Amino acid sequence: MVNEVETKKIMWMIKKDMLVLWRHKPRLISLFVFPILMIALFGYGMGGEIQNIPVVVVEQSNGPVTDASLNAIKGLDLYDVKSIIADPDKGKEMVVDGQVKAAIILPSDYENITGNQSKTVTVYVDSSDQMATQALVPETQALFSQISQQIGIEKIQAQTAQVTTSQSAFAGLNVQNMMNSVNFQINKLYGDIKYIDFLVPAILAMTVMFSAMFGMGESIAGERERGELARLFMTPTSVATVIFGKIISKLTIETFRAIILIIAAIVLFSVTINGSMVLTLLLLVLSVLCFVGFGIMISARVNSQEDYTQIVMPFTMPMMFVSGVFYPIETMPWIFQKIAYLFPLTYANDALRAVMLKGAGLGDIWIDVAVLLGFTLLFFALGVTKFNRDV
Repeated sequence: MVNEVETKKIMWMIKKDMLVLWRHKPRLISLFVFPILMIALFGYGMGGEIQNIPVVVVEQSNGPVTDASLNAIKGLDLYDVKSIIADPDKGKEMVVDGQVKAAIILPSDYENITGNQSKTVTVYVDSSDQMATQALVPETQALFSQISQQIGIEKIQAQTAQVTTSQSAFAGLNVQNMMNSVNFQINKLYGDIKYIDFLVPAILAMTVMFSAMFGMGESIAGERERGELARLFMTPTSVATVIFGKIISKLTIETFRAIILIIAAIVLFSVTINGSMVLTLLLLVLSVLCFVGFGIMISARVNSQEDYTQIVMPFTMPMMFVSGVFYPIETMPWIFQKIAYLFPLTYANDALRAVMLKGAGLGDIWIDVAVLLGFTLLFFALGVTKFNRDV
């Protein structure tokens, strides 16, 4: 009898929780959408090797050797050949501009396989993208090593056909030199960049994102749930004043946190900032404003901190994975690449990496800054206009 009563109580509690969940539609939707998003991100986006790295091939001669080399490059999943051009300077410029991760430059004497002098294939690589560089360099080196050996075999076959009648002449052939017909030269445009250097700018952006967005959940949704916001609005205080106060408070905390993170990275890991420290800090402040704006936009309409968390999670976690924090965006499936450019974290990462690793100035990152400003204004406009002080 006792067990039957307790069982009914448990069933009532379950029913009550289900009803609460049903009445909070955003929380219900998030509960099912979030795990689907995560498994899709891990399965399709992060579960395989790095592929489809955008490259440009510079051809300075035409012929069967060049065609065979180009077909070999196109045949590997690692490369996504964006363009085939003839100007080496243009190829290098495309890497500097961020249009591609590497420029593979075939020399002008590439077709001359009968000559004794080795050919030098030069690769300009965007070393600020450490993950792409790690995948590109050994794979490209192995590819041209195979091509070199193939050219060497053809040269040996051609020359042995001419000296079949003379054993002494055959002995004069330098087989080793023929097998090393192609040299491989790597030019890392931004020097040797460690993985920690590559990771730190993204970690800074990701940290302020999580802190700002989840902090606003506690600051507005949490205070609303506890009734603190309602008591505040009983005083002659406007919505604008409350939001402005929250922004300044969060901005101060996150700016100090960003400064501490930068100092820790420099002291602990000897991270070098090649660009302007002031510009780096301004970018972090802009990123904080943007994510605080996002937090205000969401918290403007929700009733509780739990609702806020359930709505924000499907944005933050996918944003972290597809915005280039750990892997180059260009190597992800096309659908994730499109989604990445809908998230402000992508532009914050891109701008911070450009300044910290490449030494870029404001003129080089103005598109990222403009997009971040656009997101910030949009979030604040929606947050202020949709803010419900009566909830």
